[in-house]
Amino acid sequence: MTQKVRILGLDPGLKHTGYGIIDSCGHSLSHIAHGVITTDASLTLAQRLSQLFDKISAIIQQYAPHEAAVEETFVNMNATSTLKLGMARGVILMTPAQFGLSVGEYSANRVKKAVVGVGHAEKQQVAMMVQRLLPTAGHVIADAADALAVAICHAHFRNVQHLVSKSA
Repeated sequence: MTQKVRILGLDPGLKHTGYGIIDSCGHSLSHIAHGVITTDASLTLAQRLSQLFDKISAIIQQYAPHEAAVEETFVNMNATSTLKLGMARGVILMTPAQFGLSVGEYSANRVKKAVVGVGHAEKQQVAMMVQRLLPTAGHVIADAADALAVAICHAHFRNVQHLVSKSA
């Protein structure tokens, strides 16, 4: 018998972090919740990172996911922005781990390929497929759609990832 697994997907950002929660049972996916965490740009970097930790912690406590998945980020030309995003991503990776959740990481291309079938899909295509795969989600804005896509990708690849980590 296939067991239901609740997955928290996270699309990292310092200003906006998308989150999406789904239940996966075999090949069946169910939408649970989604949204966007926004940090206060008037605060210091340390305070904004603390906001991320607190808000993700509250989501984990409210929805009790079993596993988490985070999209890997690309490096852009602005070194300062890249460094800040890296720090935010560190908090976003660490928070579920603090709650004892295993955390999968997926490249943007892998997420897009898992959801749309094409690794270089546009954001609108990802959002459209997320709505098709999770019809009860309703209209989903970009950051939350990306987070739901990360959760869907994890649902597809989590068993492969667990097998790889067990054999390592």
